[in-house]
Amino acid sequence: MRRRRAWLLAIGGGLGVLSLFVTLLVVGTYVASASLLGAGGGAVALAKGAVPAAYAKLIQKAGNMCEAINPALLAAQLKQESGFNPNAQSPAKAQGIAQFIPATWATHGLDANGDGKKNVHDPEDAIPSAASYDCKLAANVKNVPGNLTDNMLAAYNAGPYAVIKYGGVPPYSETKNYVATIRRMEQSFAAPSGRLSPTKQGAGAIAFAQSKLGTPYLWGGNGTPEQGGRFDCSGLTKAAFAKVGVTLPRVANDQYDTGPHPKRSELLPGDLVFFAHDLTNSRTIHHVGIYVGGGKMINAPYTGAKIRYDPIDTPDYFGATRPSAK
Repeated sequence: MRRRRAWLLAIGGGLGVLSLFVTLLVVGTYVASASLLGAGGGAVALAKGAVPAAYAKLIQKAGNMCEAINPALLAAQLKQESGFNPNAQSPAKAQGIAQFIPATWATHGLDANGDGKKNVHDPEDAIPSAASYDCKLAANVKNVPGNLTDNMLAAYNAGPYAVIKYGGVPPYSETKNYVATIRRMEQSFAAPSGRLSPTKQGAGAIAFAQSKLGTPYLWGGNGTPEQGGRFDCSGLTKAAFAKVGVTLPRVANDQYDTGPHPKRSELLPGDLVFFAHDLTNSRTIHHVGIYVGGGKMINAPYTGAKIRYDPIDTPDYFGATRPSAK
């Protein structure tokens, strides 16, 4: 396969009862955090809306093809490869939702839907083919020291011979980054099977966002001096978590993919909360805020508004993410 070169708080005094409530809630939450640690095992299921609804059953089924993969891992690969775009084509002529190059497709592509043709642009063929190819690569590197799934992903990126040669993930920055990215994103695509641990970084992010309350919104704003310290929604969340050492992508629907997804009943201060046009598809997320408890978030809402507290329980509430430190 080709290589691609390619969270105590300092709360202002002007907000009275709500600010005090947030302080007590956050501190109380993190004092109690030890009782929330851990998650159960069991089969991996996809998180709600983490993949486009049209592909969810395909990914869930194909992701159980062999022990080296699971549905969340396969979903992370497809997101990384094409953003779930069945018509994607790279400059290197990699094609479809799984980004097969023609030679690899010719050998490993499947007519998985039984319509008489192997179509790299048809997710019904390409998604099972990607899972099958992963499993073949895993078989090729099964005797290599280290984690089988990591080695399989490295083989997907750099080829099995490189993995065998180096006795594990080869020392190519691109390949090491590819493996780390997929394994990190895997958390985001998997439905939690138990309580999620809170993070100290979440409270630090809230502290930063509270310091910006009353700041006017700016589309594309990253809070730079040239922009008058103004933010848009994802610019605010990115900057808030950067303050505590957590790197987030710039765009809201990509920020959804940065950690596991607590249920509405499991939300803790510091979780990111998201809003979407289509409640079955994370790629339609259009807004993000930082949850502070009590059904409220801090967010940069829209042009003409200022950074403020708002309720999260609206018709377009999509879900939440507990960002993981990179």
